[in-house]
Amino acid sequence: MKVAVFSTKAYDRRFLSAANGDRQHELVFLEPQLNRRTALLAAGLPVVCAFVNDEVDAETLQVLAANGTQLIALRSAGFNHVDLDAAAELGLRVVRVPAYSPYAVAEHTVGLILTLNRKLYKAYNRVRDDNFSLDGLLGFDLHGSTVGVIGTGRIGLIFAQIMRGFGCQVLGYDKYPSSEFSAIADTEYVDLPELLQRSDIISLHCPLFPETHHIINADAIAQMKPGVMLINTSRGALIDTQAVIDGIKNRTIGHLGIDVYEQEEGLFFEDWSEDIIQDDRFQMLQSFPNVVITAHQGFFTRNALENIAATTIASITAFEHGQDLSNEIRPPEKVPA
Repeated sequence: MKVAVFSTKAYDRRFLSAANGDRQHELVFLEPQLNRRTALLAAGLPVVCAFVNDEVDAETLQVLAANGTQLIALRSAGFNHVDLDAAAELGLRVVRVPAYSPYAVAEHTVGLILTLNRKLYKAYNRVRDDNFSLDGLLGFDLHGSTVGVIGTGRIGLIFAQIMRGFGCQVLGYDKYPSSEFSAIADTEYVDLPELLQRSDIISLHCPLFPETHHIINADAIAQMKPGVMLINTSRGALIDTQAVIDGIKNRTIGHLGIDVYEQEEGLFFEDWSEDIIQDDRFQMLQSFPNVVITAHQGFFTRNALENIAATTIASITAFEHGQDLSNEIRPPEKVPA
């Protein structure tokens, strides 16, 4: 089966080709991002493989459907960038990779916490300049700190387990509480206001839905402890960027670590080192000494890429043979008014 793979990098070609084995599918690797203008590149190909920052909106889907596409295979867990209602209306089926390696993202989250707390980014650069002063590198013990986890699914659960290993008390907030989370020693579920008020570190691990869009906003920040550490390795739009900038300026937010950004589309996964980034809010975040930004690399481990590729190829094969698509996603059923 022919597959148009958009937004491909060298690592995509490597892992998808390996998972494809004896070339059971013809993978057409395309470097451009998928959007309404580039969708014509997939004309005549029944399957399109899209990445997390591709624009899979109604107009893009209309172009794809009109030119023979039948399946959208997402090589990501998140699907907020896909118009599922439009896909269903056009007869397009959509699959994703629901669980590739929750350890990858959870461990990256801990890396951001340690980097911010112990000022590792500053220390590294100082030593390279033969500056061995410790002034300005003061951190705090994670042991005994209170960590708030917003979203206790697979990634949030593993993150909580790791932080318990540091000796932290862990608070959880989730619309659908997990018995596995509750089983971890020294954890408890609380409502969101209590989590915001009690936590020394707050980490976001919930999906992006309308109800979680800007879950961290000015009102939420006003409830936080002064000097709180805020971490986001989930979806950029969980955070109201301007509100966070204001929170850093008024010193409510003492540390910010993000692997995702609200306006990362067209910015992350590309090399802008020889250009001028036009996003003033992003540039403002970059200017703060207590902010660490990584470019959506939380998922980026060998184990995760192998799992993503294997699951994606398996879904395409199942579709080709008319089998059940275990990883299919559909629009939520509408409740009659």
